[in-house]
Amino acid sequence: MPRMLDVSDEVRAEIGDEEADRLLAGDNAPGSYDCTSCRTPGDSEQERTSTVLFIGDETAVLAFAHSTCLPSQVVQVTEEQLKGAVKSITGDTVDLEPDNIVPEQAVLGVTSGLVLIAGELHPALVVEPTGPIVRPGAIGAGDDFLPLLIEQGFMPRTELADVPPVLHGWSVLLAMGQLHAVLQPGSNGGQPVAWWQAHQPLLVTDGWRAAANKHQQVLMFAAPVGSIGRQPREDLLRDALDKAAANGKLVAAALPLAGT
Repeated sequence: MPRMLDVSDEVRAEIGDEEADRLLAGDNAPGSYDCTSCRTPGDSEQERTSTVLFIGDETAVLAFAHSTCLPSQVVQVTEEQLKGAVKSITGDTVDLEPDNIVPEQAVLGVTSGLVLIAGELHPALVVEPTGPIVRPGAIGAGDDFLPLLIEQGFMPRTELADVPPVLHGWSVLLAMGQLHAVLQPGSNGGQPVAWWQAHQPLLVTDGWRAAANKHQQVLMFAAPVGSIGRQPREDLLRDALDKAAANGKLVAAALPLAGT
């Protein structure tokens, strides 16, 4: 039976027309599957399903997702990430380790958590560098982290009374039920590029993942070094966010899911 599959042009280019046609005809596509984004069951005979091709350094894995969770796309990952994905590691832990190096050579710490705003829980990422970020080419020991983000469209927040506006062009890539990257617009209108990318996909809680799929966006809060700290509980994280906002040291934006 033909499947309700979406195979994007970029996926087709990687797997070839013959394999793509077999998938669309239902020869190689699964009926039921676990969505690579929200990790809940899907059925390619009953609902629109996206083909998502994860490509590592040497191997590739074809996965499936609800079309409402992820568009059909090619995702470049490291070989280590791919091996981890194949093992289907899941859990409710949150990885608080500082991750990738941004162009300014500052190490970013990224924490995920649920934030209550106007009576509703929203999935959030809190980004705090481990040291001051200096504008590229600048001389001195200042911290330009917030001004650089404001120039990109993030808005200063003095309190967390309402949801920040959507920052179009930026997005959060949640795939295989894990957090992979924060993407920013490419130069000259090109493909989005990673502003931050996890060395290893970050595990998020079921509640965080459910809230992200409900809202189809993630709130990103950013603060200078020393403003938030490592908070072991979400209530303490919220207290730290409120304090940073009151001190004029917090910017935020709502980022759509999955690079849309």
